[in-house]
Amino acid sequence: MTDVTTEPTGEDTTTDIAEAPAVDLDREGEIAADFLETLLDIADLDGDIDVDVDGDRASVSIVDSDEGRVPRRLVGTDGKVLDALQELTRLAVQAETGVRTRLMLDIAGFRAERRAALVMQAEEAVASVKETGERVELEPMSAFERKVVHDAVLAGGLTSESEGAEPRRYVVVLPVG
Repeated sequence: MTDVTTEPTGEDTTTDIAEAPAVDLDREGEIAADFLETLLDIADLDGDIDVDVDGDRASVSIVDSDEGRVPRRLVGTDGKVLDALQELTRLAVQAETGVRTRLMLDIAGFRAERRAALVMQAEEAVASVKETGERVELEPMSAFERKVVHDAVLAGGLTSESEGAEPRRYVVVLPVG
């Protein structure tokens, strides 16, 4: 990327702007795992941590340990505690690397289960729109949930868009044409 600036003398100078340094996704996952391990220890909670790379982002999961089950309170109502923990984990990674991360956190399979339910809901909406030719509005969702639905609708051969304002933003599945 190139930046053109005007010097006080009135001359334009061209300089190269370095892209943000790329961070190894495995390293992001390990930093996140260390942070979450410390958090679990402080809270005296059980859980094993799995680290993976899913496409272009690190993926970290807190799963059941041999000693017991991961407390569902770490997920919270509608995943709100999970979302907060994910943001704290992203901030911990950013503090260590200096780069904003797109890391995804799952706890006790909550996001995986929610993703499967959302894909099913999107497929049903696509079938309804194809049958009736009428648009279908879904319930308000988080940004993560909307992304899952948009991807599933696209895979089903239709388009969708988000409408409304946070926190009541929702997906609309649109008919062809």
